[in-house]
Amino acid sequence: MAVSGKVVQHVLVAHCCQQDRKLSTQYRKDCCTPYRHKLLPYIRGKLAWTDISTMQLRTFSKFNRGIVYCNAAPSATIIPSVDKGAFLKLQNGSDIRGVAVDGVEGEPVTLTEPVTEAIAAAFAAWLLDRKKPEPSKRLKVSIGHDSRISAQKLQDAVSRGLAGAGVDVIQYGLASTPAMFNSTLTKSEDFLCPVDGSIMITASHLPYNRNGFKFFTDAGGLGKVDIKDILERAADIYKNFTDEGLREAERKAAQSVKRVDYMTVYTSDLVAAVRKAAGNVERPLEGFHIVVDAGNGAGGFFAGKVLEPLGAITSGSQFLEPDGLFPNHIPNPEDKEAMRAITRAVLDNKADLGIIFDTDVDRSAAVDSSGRELNRNRLIALMSAIVLEEHPGTTIVTDSVTSDGLTTFIEKKLGGRHHRFKRGYKNVIDEAIRLNSVGEESHLAIETSGHGALKENHWLDDGAYLMVKLLNKLASAKASGVGGGSKVLTDLVDGLEEPGVAVELRLKIDQNHPDLKGGSFREYGEAVLQHLANAVNSDPKLQKAPVNYEGVRVSGYGGWFLLRLSLHDPVLPLNIEAPSNEDAVKLGLAVLAAVNEFKALDTSALNKFVQV
Repeated sequence: MAVSGKVVQHVLVAHCCQQDRKLSTQYRKDCCTPYRHKLLPYIRGKLAWTDISTMQLRTFSKFNRGIVYCNAAPSATIIPSVDKGAFLKLQNGSDIRGVAVDGVEGEPVTLTEPVTEAIAAAFAAWLLDRKKPEPSKRLKVSIGHDSRISAQKLQDAVSRGLAGAGVDVIQYGLASTPAMFNSTLTKSEDFLCPVDGSIMITASHLPYNRNGFKFFTDAGGLGKVDIKDILERAADIYKNFTDEGLREAERKAAQSVKRVDYMTVYTSDLVAAVRKAAGNVERPLEGFHIVVDAGNGAGGFFAGKVLEPLGAITSGSQFLEPDGLFPNHIPNPEDKEAMRAITRAVLDNKADLGIIFDTDVDRSAAVDSSGRELNRNRLIALMSAIVLEEHPGTTIVTDSVTSDGLTTFIEKKLGGRHHRFKRGYKNVIDEAIRLNSVGEESHLAIETSGHGALKENHWLDDGAYLMVKLLNKLASAKASGVGGGSKVLTDLVDGLEEPGVAVELRLKIDQNHPDLKGGSFREYGEAVLQHLANAVNSDPKLQKAPVNYEGVRVSGYGGWFLLRLSLHDPVLPLNIEAPSNEDAVKLGLAVLAAVNEFKALDTSALNKFVQV
């Protein structure tokens, strides 16, 4: 239920729940139970209305102007020692990730509530340094989360950390990562936008016990250097935590945290984009049957809040309910089981199109009416075709593991330029931005993982917006009387050459092996790559890629391989594509011959593939 497009509530029991931070969760539950009919209960990862009447909502709206004031739950008083090294280990490229739920053997909790408070306070300090607001102006930060079971406690901890640092906090509840970035751009006083910064609580497709944070300003997502800076600040803040200071942060949060239904704004923008593409038709997808698989993540909104207002039939959509245990399949468009699930849904329901999202909706993929998957290279080819129709000759930036067939498709058939860069969605996006800055036009940056960002959408990797681009194509084709179903999309990737065999093998580095001689796994991995490059130079049947930004990429036997060092882990992923299994094995044997002398490298997966 909403009033003027915003969720409204005034929690009357904040003081009851903050009197003694040493008391147990059960005390807080008993204390607050009499007032629960006035609260937004947290059910399986989402907030739901119970028996709040429309009259009560109007009354709250009248006095509170449609803004929610929420109490942030107290944290524990005992603060274990955590050193700077432990904080820095939480960095995962341009994100922060850790273990937030106990119970998995060998995975102790690293993302505790006090650690989270320190990280939030550090982001506030970082933001104040960057924004340098006038003394009279308070910065605003929005917080959203996916469906993970640790979402609520971390949202409360983030709220306390921000409020204690003197920042105004606006909670969005269940949200998508792209929506959080959008909140820094939206101009709406009713929705307290734009905010100065935004935090998304998510760990993408990782298991239920993990969680983490992504940070945004109106300039986009923070980079690796920024994340390291924030974690170093957090370690210093954590060292200086006192019980009195934590109580004060809790008091501030209980009095000042606000709640807004920002997803209403975000979904309305997506609907408007499709209507505009179809010539301002109200229900441009009338007659289309489109099923959605949200994998029990945060993407369930897409069926009811985007597709149905546009006229689409969404029966057969599955796993739309948020469930942080992810009981059906991993919410990951790269996962084979997940793709089989959405493919079955399309075929069983005789749907025109299937759409699947990852947990926080910054990645997506599709399935056409015949059950053909539109992910990885196919999704890149499809998006390239759409973008190059709109911007002829533009450069398409991708990650390093895209196929040679994709290059041929983009450059020979579509007339664009394929710029193959490094793995990592932020690397790909930043490279596209860099190319534009030096005069080379680029409108699309996209990874095989399903991360895709468009210049027209502020270089935000938004899985929902990628799917909107597909819907635009369906809607405009229908409006012009061209065909039906998903054929218009399938036709766009006609001519894409696909390999007979495509595999990815992971060669792990044993960090405890004496062959490392006290060095880092990164140094060891670089030595492996250099040795492979030298070996390739002496083999006339193999040819190194003339332009390459990551690892060693080599063509031969009608196919190619890429051996690279993982961005974060002691692993050398090996991608091989070839016309036949025989050719793929020849490429694998060439790699094996070069790396076999590195005893700390586990080549068992490669040995099995080439059957040595």
